[in-house]
Amino acid sequence: MKNKLLNTLSGLVCLLALATPAFAHHSFRAQYDSDKPVTLNGYVTKMEWFNPHVYFYIDVENPETHVIENWGIEMGPPHMLQNRGWKKNSMTIGDEMLVEATRARDGSTTANARSVTLVATGQVLGAASSEQQTLTGGAPADNGDATP
Repeated sequence: MKNKLLNTLSGLVCLLALATPAFAHHSFRAQYDSDKPVTLNGYVTKMEWFNPHVYFYIDVENPETHVIENWGIEMGPPHMLQNRGWKKNSMTIGDEMLVEATRARDGSTTANARSVTLVATGQVLGAASSEQQTLTGGAPADNGDATP
């Protein structure tokens, strides 16, 4: 009886551990408002290259208050970015970036990137956004190139 209970509990713990990443994922529309586009120009302060989404952070001067704000920018999953030529070191701390994004519904300094451009070279790094955009920020292609 005791072994059966331990086996059942072990199985439940394993199932919970496997399900945790699914709970961490969110709906684009629940977090971001596609009617709130934002263009940000700032300097990279941090990169997080993890599933389910890559995040990077940039310091941006607020044009109204002239206060520096640190924005968290969400992109697609690492494998999708890598398939399009991204590398972990495609941007580094201190790089100036131009970001076309969709602002978070809660008004925080968080956004979902549609297009990410390295200012020094003009290279469009893309974003693998969740907002039905291609990696380069254009409209989705009919060939299935758009991200979910």
